[in-house]
Amino acid sequence: MSRIGRMPIAVPAGVTVDIAENNKVTVKGPKGTLERVLPAEMQIKLEGSEITVSRPNDLKKMKSLHGLTRTLINNMIIGVTDGYEKVLEINGVGYRAAKQGKTLTLSLGYSHPVVMEDPEGLEITVDGQNKIIVRGIDKEKVGQYAAEIREKRAPEPYKGKGIKYADEVIRRKVGKTGKK
Repeated sequence: MSRIGRMPIAVPAGVTVDIAENNKVTVKGPKGTLERVLPAEMQIKLEGSEITVSRPNDLKKMKSLHGLTRTLINNMIIGVTDGYEKVLEINGVGYRAAKQGKTLTLSLGYSHPVVMEDPEGLEITVDGQNKIIVRGIDKEKVGQYAAEIREKRAPEPYKGKGIKYADEVIRRKVGKTGKK
């Protein structure tokens, strides 16, 4: 049995979970509403304040979908109660970020400023000039947008310049040395 798929999901107070046909799960909470269509093969049951996910058989595909389905529902519940956030740091001389309305402007050493529009449902804040915080209720969207920002100037291994996640460790390399 899948260790993760077997665990029941506790539904906290103030959160309503709705399971429609074709496994369309809608989760409403204090921070908003998320909905997602999950694999139809999985049986999702709401009993009291607990959700259980079970699989029809032990085929490899069903085993992998079992844990995935449970984790997706759990992420939705965490999203509408606490939300998700990713913190990015900008390192480098003259590299900075600025926020104006719904636009994020990044100066990353290119000949032009990089301008990015905020996606729907995400809140982006700039702390100082070199810290960007992406917040939202959908874990996938938060991670995707944070990855898109990082991609604009990924950190390089020699000086560590670029945009990195706050918890990311950049493996540094030794530069070239002169010949004696």
